[in-house]
Amino acid sequence: MARRRRSLPSRLLRALLAAAVALLLALLGLLLAFRWVPVPLTAFMVRDRVGALVTRAPGYEFRHDWVPWERISPHAAVAVIAAEDQKFASHSGFDLESIDQALEEARRGGRVRGASTLSQQVAKNVFLWPGQSWLRKGLEAGLTVLIELAWPKRRILEVYLNSAQFGRGVWGIEAASRRFFDKPAAALNRHEAALLAAVLPNPIRLRADKPSGFVRSRQQWILRQMDALGGAAHLHAIEPGVSAAL
Repeated sequence: MARRRRSLPSRLLRALLAAAVALLLALLGLLLAFRWVPVPLTAFMVRDRVGALVTRAPGYEFRHDWVPWERISPHAAVAVIAAEDQKFASHSGFDLESIDQALEEARRGGRVRGASTLSQQVAKNVFLWPGQSWLRKGLEAGLTVLIELAWPKRRILEVYLNSAQFGRGVWGIEAASRRFFDKPAAALNRHEAALLAAVLPNPIRLRADKPSGFVRSRQQWILRQMDALGGAAHLHAIEPGVSAAL
């Protein structure tokens, strides 16, 4: 007896499921590879470059140079922790207390603020797209769990420092350091590192080369938080035995 031919909707569904599985496997393969291999380009970088090409943005120049952990000033590492995720060393990818506080403020009609950890930001910046949809948030949460399982904390911080945006077309701590201070990331002092971290909430509107009063105020706050964390010594909490030359 001849086999019954599947309907067109059934075949389309199977094709979509197969494509979804293939995409998932490719994503997992990349995630595992990036545990050791430098991340040459992120989803956010691609979006930025394509957007600049489409709009023919005048004066746009893409800058990004991957540098390993050993060539990044420890001040830069502590500065982004102080500015973005002070519980980075102790959480498993999510700062539940900050999430609860943000939700409570939103329920009271306050300003909606982010509560993303550095791990969540890495998942989003490297693999996903901006936005607040439940689909993206769900994918971000899943990728965050996988990243925390597959990568040590130092690697998460290394990828973050190399993929964060610090200005228009300026991606990663090395490009930012050379663009704004004419020096490699390894040579950043604590004041320069804090200034770069100060623009992270909105690196297009907030500028490290022409810091506003708000940016300067945020820089001083970050410096105080860096001191409260213990400065470069805090990096030992990220991974026992981790070292970064001052």
